[in-house]
Amino acid sequence: MQPFALNYARPAVEREAATPYVYDAGLQLNVLLDGRIAAFDHALLRELGTTTSTAGSKTHFDD
Repeated sequence: MQPFALNYARPAVEREAATPYVYDAGLQLNVLLDGRIAAFDHALLRELGTTTSTAGSKTHFDD
């Protein structure tokens, strides 16, 4: 007998996302590809909600 949930379970689809900013160790901030600080780009913040840093903890925010 197969459990009911296995008839409907699907593997999670991993989406490839391009991050429009990179971490600058000198400034200790996320910066856009043109050098501007990512936290100052209001359009980016509206789209993403935050600029989570990839340095150290995933719970560190640059806002």
